[in-house]
Amino acid sequence: MSESESRIIEILRILAKQEKPIGSKLIADELKEKGFNLGERAVRYHMQILDEKGYTERKGYSGRVITDLGLEKLEKGLIYDQVDFIYSKFEEMIYLTDFLYMEQIGNVVVNTSTVYNEESINIMKEIFKSGLCVSPYVNLNEDKNTGEIEVTTICGTTIDGVLLNNGIASQPQYGGLLKIENNHPMNFTEIISYKKTSVTPLDAFSNSKLTSVLDVITKGTGLIPANFRLIPGIAKEKTLSIINQLENIGIGGVIGISKEGQDLLGLPVPDGMVGIAIVGGITPFCAIKELGEDIDIKLAEEIRNFNTLSPITEIIDSPLKTPSVEKQPKLPFLLSKSWNLIQQVNFDVEKQKGEIIANVSYVNRDKLDSALSIMEDAYNNNPKYINPFYKLIPHPDNDEKVGIATTCSLSIDGILINNGIMSNPKFSGLLELTEPPLFIDLISYNGTTLDPHKIFLSKNMTSITGNKPNKILASVKEIPYVSRDRAVHLLDILNNIGFSIYKIGKPRELVYNSKVDNYNFGVITGGGLNSIGAVKESGIDIEVKAIEKLIPFEKMERL
Repeated sequence: MSESESRIIEILRILAKQEKPIGSKLIADELKEKGFNLGERAVRYHMQILDEKGYTERKGYSGRVITDLGLEKLEKGLIYDQVDFIYSKFEEMIYLTDFLYMEQIGNVVVNTSTVYNEESINIMKEIFKSGLCVSPYVNLNEDKNTGEIEVTTICGTTIDGVLLNNGIASQPQYGGLLKIENNHPMNFTEIISYKKTSVTPLDAFSNSKLTSVLDVITKGTGLIPANFRLIPGIAKEKTLSIINQLENIGIGGVIGISKEGQDLLGLPVPDGMVGIAIVGGITPFCAIKELGEDIDIKLAEEIRNFNTLSPITEIIDSPLKTPSVEKQPKLPFLLSKSWNLIQQVNFDVEKQKGEIIANVSYVNRDKLDSALSIMEDAYNNNPKYINPFYKLIPHPDNDEKVGIATTCSLSIDGILINNGIMSNPKFSGLLELTEPPLFIDLISYNGTTLDPHKIFLSKNMTSITGNKPNKILASVKEIPYVSRDRAVHLLDILNNIGFSIYKIGKPRELVYNSKVDNYNFGVITGGGLNSIGAVKESGIDIEVKAIEKLIPFEKMERL
């Protein structure tokens, strides 16, 4: 991203935080705090550009405000910047936390979500009462006209901010799902790195089909959202003292603290460091989702003064016991798990035979014909975006279900590598079919343990069905420029066969707003689960699986 683009994005971010118009001087002052040495005259020049593009609007002598188009640009425009911005946003929230826990005054980081009925509030109270939360301190703000209730809760990032205020460098690493057995935290089952995603990690897992918070409360076993961070080992005793004092005033949620250099809950802790796991601040909201109630969850959105919050229920100790000390298997990232499958792809481009990687999703046998019909319609309506190949396979232990295997986009990496061309899967994302198409979310293959396309499908983020799809699944691959000519030749052949190749970029080109390293070029391919996403959108219950197995391409059928 150029320096000019960085300035424009930062100006839009500054305006987006304001509730009223502001002028060039205030913008210049805030830019300076963010490391941009830009005077008022230069700010005015940039503002004229933003006005012309429709991203900002002048309000007389008061200054400017961001427009809806500007907000959309900020949200979607530079998605490769958003991948870095998520982590920097948390760093900003940590820095702005100035809560003095001894006096109980100052700012804390909060999540602000919206529920739509009183029943959701009652459910939430029970969750807080169980102790499975960061803090029972909340703020409720009801809109009398709509009945909507805005719920502000304390985010676990507050603890990182308090530690920093006390000279302790806390480094957020991952957000994920933590397995609980008989009230004992066992191990993380899925994680996403804060540094390699445009989707806030816990937001990715805030889905009723992924969490089981209610089961943890009622049965002591299930999956809850949790965060993992590192601190220097020398600061452990001071950190424990602060955590104990925070718990005494109602801010807690700490699940476990490792010994120096010792793995915690299946996650590695480097020598000289200590790992800390904290329950996700959205845990009570996930319980509401599990019951089928509507809720709009927003994470670590803002800073709020602690004195605006009050306990929604009495403070109760967490039901969780001491974490398991048994050594857990290492949790590999998705790309690490996939390389061996990629290595085994032996598809012959000329003969159109050989093994490829397949996703295998399962549907009830009585819904199979309907599912295949939907997949066929999706392909016929949009052959450019939907891969037409599939194969039916038996379910390993349930005769009432049938597997539908579809071509995984990682097959393309395997084919290129088998032909002597290095292809590195870089991002998996959600592509909006504007003109030109733009990625609106990206998650690094090497920053997640769960296939991102499964995440997007579980959160109903796609729009694949119909005559004109709007949001589809796609992936970004990175290929060395030196092999470009031969790679383009092979990719053209694969595209003609029916593999979904959307775009072949040029060196240093932003391809659909995704970015690859220097001396490489990007290739955008269609997600193998797009046809399965069409089935899911149509209301048919389908168990989505990704990157499951190798199957012979010649035995696949075509829609």
